[in-house]
Amino acid sequence: MTAPFPDRQWGSRTGLLGRTLSAFAATGAGSALVRALGPLDRRILERTAGRYTALGPVGAPCLLLTTTGRRSGQPRTTPLLYVHAGDVLYLVGSNFGGEHHPAWTANLLAHPEAVITIAGERIPVHAELIQDTEQRAEVYARFEQISKAYTEYRNRTTRGLRIFAVRRS
Repeated sequence: MTAPFPDRQWGSRTGLLGRTLSAFAATGAGSALVRALGPLDRRILERTAGRYTALGPVGAPCLLLTTTGRRSGQPRTTPLLYVHAGDVLYLVGSNFGGEHHPAWTANLLAHPEAVITIAGERIPVHAELIQDTEQRAEVYARFEQISKAYTEYRNRTTRGLRIFAVRRS
């Protein structure tokens, strides 16, 4: 059996702050703010080894994903929310409901070996795109439980959102 991934959430999604920010993130302005905070969030997550986030204590499970650029071959690091399932983490390429897939998803398709930083640990992982429609729906429902924003992201786009299962290498 593969070792489970650490699970660390800062704060509570069900508290007043978590509920308020989740609802705000579902709006266009909220999505723009979260996108703008991306570089700051990446720096905070890097400096704290995935323990703290610019999003604050809202109970959002955050990690850093470092992929290999499909064209450049250079490391590319992105802060993401995830769904924890013991020895599997799930990542969704919502891109805030944007028209195009986020670059990190194309990087994983080209180079499925990556590194995540979570709860103070850097862990080599292998990512696999989930193809099964039923499994995709079940996993996405779990993202919607994390934040109302995921319902809005799905409604903003006609593209199929890429969902990856990530396991230790």
